Amino acid sequence: MALNEILTRWAKVNPKPLVLLIDEVDALVGDTLITVLRQLRAGYAKRPALFPQSIILCGVRDVRDYRIHSELEKAIITGGSAFNVKAESLRLGNFTKADIKTLYTQHTQETGQWFEPEVIDLAWKLTRGQPWLVNALGYEVGFEIKAHRNRSVSITTEMVEQAKENLILRRETHLDQLMDKLKEARVQRVIQPMLLGEQIPLSKEDTEYVVDLGLVHQNQNGHTEIANRIYQEVIPRELSWGFQMGMVQETAWYVDTTSGKLNIDKLLAAFQSFFRENSEHWLQQFQYQEAGSQLLLQAFLQRIVNSGGRVEREYGLGRMRTDLLVIWPVSSGVQKIVIELKLLHHSRPSTIAQGLKPTWQYMDKAGTSEGHLLVFDRDPNRAWEDKIFSEAQTYKNQTIIVWGM
Repeated sequence: MALNEILTRWAKVNPKPLVLLIDEVDALVGDTLITVLRQLRAGYAKRPALFPQSIILCGVRDVRDYRIHSELEKAIITGGSAFNVKAESLRLGNFTKADIKTLYTQHTQETGQWFEPEVIDLAWKLTRGQPWLVNALGYEVGFEIKAHRNRSVSITTEMVEQAKENLILRRETHLDQLMDKLKEARVQRVIQPMLLGEQIPLSKEDTEYVVDLGLVHQNQNGHTEIANRIYQEVIPRELSWGFQMGMVQETAWYVDTTSGKLNIDKLLAAFQSFFRENSEHWLQQFQYQEAGSQLLLQAFLQRIVNSGGRVEREYGLGRMRTDLLVIWPVSSGVQKIVIELKLLHHSRPSTIAQGLKPTWQYMDKAGTSEGHLLVFDRDPNRAWEDKIFSEAQTYKNQTIIVWGM
């Protein structure tokens, strides 16, 4: 009971009541966390003369949600039984767009460095006001990127996009800890259907837990979505990170040497071949096996675009699809490619028919004529010769290439 003893001695020699803050307490695991919580509970009755008057436990989870496996007791210890003197649970709310503007304006006032007006809108879109993300994004773009320390250089949306990418690739502590929660079964039960565009199973406890983690946002009408665009990108990257690192694909294989454009037809044909040869083995290794096909494609794409482009993701919750927008820089601006992912349900013609309209809508929204619809057939009894195909379809005078997997 070393912690209890230290806090007792500290309170005894201090003339004033103590307030103790323990940050990232839920980074402790197993019997270590159980021991800490029980020692805090044991000292409760000795307040304030021989124990801290108040204790604040800071973390990404409410103590009520702790489910701790004790090696000593060979049992699951829940937060309620380990620590039952909680007075109140508080969650730091998100910033509003006005708060982001106020915060970034303080940087301008102190340094003279100007943020272009569109930056605030982009920062809001990327973070939806998540406090750590807002601050990390601002610090990255204003201080960590050396070229931006020249205060005569205005901060642009392109700079913010690069800062976002840096945070993701470095797997900053906040992102790394949050993504570690993806391994939990109750998080998977909420996140996996979202990746597939399916309805979330009705589990109030699971949904509330993932909302409290900050991974998803639930509107008043009950509609649930991944909390912000950075998490939309981080989650599939994290779930497919090892697979992406194990792929041998190189960007140069798929870039036209004359125009600098990404040859998406060649890339998707290569993925189609790769998927046929490797999916059975690779998909078995995914924790999120139901979403494995989509994650494998995203790992394949991410491997290619990491050298300069990016992939934006949208999840059509309840609409059985995932929307990807590949953005690739070229000398004349940017190349935009829409890729719609759907699982085969019922028949091939009906699935394709259901996918053409949203693919066209996303192409229209993105302002591009390059659109592709990928249909994944998960029937193990159907031969690959029947699953693999490529055909051009026309919808509202736009050509959409349909790929069967």
